[in-house]
Parts: sequence; C-alpha cells; structure tokens
Amino acid sequence: MQMPSDFARQLAGERLTTAEVIYYMPDHPVLLQRFLWQTLDLAPDYPRVHRFLDFWRREIDAVIHSVSVGAHGLVAPARLDISRVVGQLH
Repeated sequence: MQMPSDFARQLAGERLTTAEVIYYMPDHPVLLQRFLWQTLDLAPDYPRVHRFLDFWRREIDAVIHSVSVGAHGLVAPARLDISRVVGQLH
C-alpha cells in the first residue's frame, strides 16, 4: 500500500504542526533544553504529537518540562517577496 503524499495529507485536513519540547536531564535539573519537531498532524487532537510524546516518556531519559504546539492553517500557495537594493554595504 502506497502512503499518501504530503500534499494529499494536507488536502485531507492535516496541517504542518510544530511541537516545542522543553526538557531537562535528571542529572542536571536546572539546565533546560529545547527540542523542536515538525510533522503533519490533525488539529485539535494532534494524534502524531501525542504518540511522539508517549514514545519520549517511555524511551528517553530526559524529563519533559513543558510542550508548546502550533499548527499552520490551510494549504496555500508559496509566497515570494521581492525587494530592491536600497543601498550598498562596504
């Protein structure tokens, strides 16, 4: 069975989703670190993000401090902004 393309998944309602995980290692609890992860997922339940976080809790020693999730809206054409050179930098 062939997997649907990313474009077909977006047409089916999936959106580009970014999860920011703030975490720390048990041996350094005062040092927070950040991990960014992007995938196509279905808002508002975000099943792929939940599976990823379940995997993290089971398999990774780092402790999750907080998670922020954001998703980009509808499929849209690419945007190109053109500007002119105003000056020179020597």
